[in-house]
Amino acid sequence: MILTTSLLHQDPRSVGAIAGLAVAIIFTYRLTRSPAPPTRRRPKRQAPTTSSTAISTQSNITLMPSGVYSSSEDLRAQNTFDEFFQPVKPTLGQIVRQKLNEGRKVTYILLNAVTCRLLGVILEESSPEELQTKATVRPSVLDVLLEITKFCDLYLMERVIDDESEKNVLLALENAGIFTSGGLVKDKVLFCSTENGRTSFVRQLEPDWHIDTNPEIVSQLAVLFD
Repeated sequence: MILTTSLLHQDPRSVGAIAGLAVAIIFTYRLTRSPAPPTRRRPKRQAPTTSSTAISTQSNITLMPSGVYSSSEDLRAQNTFDEFFQPVKPTLGQIVRQKLNEGRKVTYILLNAVTCRLLGVILEESSPEELQTKATVRPSVLDVLLEITKFCDLYLMERVIDDESEKNVLLALENAGIFTSGGLVKDKVLFCSTENGRTSFVRQLEPDWHIDTNPEIVSQLAVLFD
C-alpha cells in the first residue's frame, strides 16, 4: 500500500521506469524459481576388453585343431589299449596242465598216468569204515578230474573193508557223472584190502604223479618218483 500510494504522486516517466523495473524483477524471479530442465545422462563408454578378460570369458570354449584328439577320446583309447594288453586269466585246464608239469625237465602234452586215492581227496569220507555205509563225492573236484582225464590216464584207488564199500564208492562216482563226462571208466577205479596194496598199484602203473594223504605211503613212493 505504501508503494502504491507513492507511485500515484510520481510523474509518468518515473512510473514507466518503475513499472519496467518491476517487470524485469518479476521475470528474473520466475527464472530463478523455475525448475531446471532435466539433464540427459551421457552413457558411459565401456572400456575396451583386455586380453585377460577375453581369455577368462572364453575359458569354457575348447578349440580342437584338426588331427588332435580330445581328452575323452584319449581316455577311451587308453582304456582300449589297457584291455587289449591286460593279463589273461588262465583257464582251469591251463592250471591243471601247469601243475601236472611242475618240476619236470620236459613238458609233456600228454602225460602217462596220474594215480589218486579216494578218501580225503575225491570223497568227503576219511576212513574205510565210513565207506561201509555211504560215499560222497566232493562237488569241487569234478571239473578238475575232467581236466586231468583230458591230458592223461587217471586211476582212482582205495582200501576198502568189504564189497559193499566198493559198491557205495562206484555208485557215488556214477551219480556224480564222473563216468559219463570224460575218460574215466569203472575199470580205472581200483580197490585193495591193505595200504600196501595201494602202494603196489602205484608201482605197477608207474604214474607221473600220485596224489595221496597218507604220509607213510608218500614216503615209500618217494623213491619211485626220484
